[in-house]
Amino acid sequence: MAVLAVQQIRRMRGGAQGQLMLGADGHVYVVKFQNNPQHMRVLANEFLASRLAAAAGLAAPEAELVEVSSWLVENTPELEIDLGRTRVRCQAGLQFGSRFVGGLMPGQVVDYLPEEQLAEVKNVGEFAGILALDKWTGNANGRQAVFARRQRERRYRAVFIDYGYCFHAGEWKFEDAPLRGVYYRNDVYREIAGWESFEPWLTRLETLPAETVWAAASEIPPEWYGGDLSEMEALVEKLLQRRSRIRELIEGFGKSDRKPFPKWGGMGESGKEGWKEARWGTSIAGRVM
Repeated sequence: MAVLAVQQIRRMRGGAQGQLMLGADGHVYVVKFQNNPQHMRVLANEFLASRLAAAAGLAAPEAELVEVSSWLVENTPELEIDLGRTRVRCQAGLQFGSRFVGGLMPGQVVDYLPEEQLAEVKNVGEFAGILALDKWTGNANGRQAVFARRQRERRYRAVFIDYGYCFHAGEWKFEDAPLRGVYYRNDVYREIAGWESFEPWLTRLETLPAETVWAAASEIPPEWYGGDLSEMEALVEKLLQRRSRIRELIEGFGKSDRKPFPKWGGMGESGKEGWKEARWGTSIAGRVM
């Protein structure tokens, strides 16, 4: 069931021009509208990829359907989309909602940390897991993350947000490139020393039951992708087939000019045999349905 939006709080930064809104359930959501400037399908992408991240045990905000009524749009002047030369009202109906990290507690969530604090992030190892997810889903954007901590806590925890450009945004295709879908700072990959650094998330993605992916896709409102069920089915089929390529795509990033894995000797020529074994194991895992 959808969460009913009851109040607009403020406009969010970003190309989708999301709105921070209070839900009738008492939670606060970043809401992206069907008529956002990027593409209607980014709502479907956000929902599906967020659910896959959660299924793998990665730190992603809860994804929900949010109902925004015509009355709320008509009576809230701030609910509008800036198209440059003109502005239009946000579309009423079912929208995508991402639970706002940290709620409304000021000062507890940041999108940048100095190097020394970044190294102390509680779950910095999860950047390896989200890299696997972004490579699998063909994220055409850089990986976005925020860092949250509770009151009286010293260390932050990373939460991975913004999945709208998975599946190449509105195009629903996969154009793989080594530097796509990666975080802009190498610091988060510094401790990666081999395939074991990607566990347990990598194996969870490679062996994720097909039923889990189909179930998540079935929850997406058809109006978010034009109502063509065959296109959604084709996307899921391609996604399931790509599970056998996740390690290959990670290796492409590892051998890029970024040199993100300084502790992983297997990224060079000496690691070729180990890499062949890993690929063979993954191809078997990729057939697990």
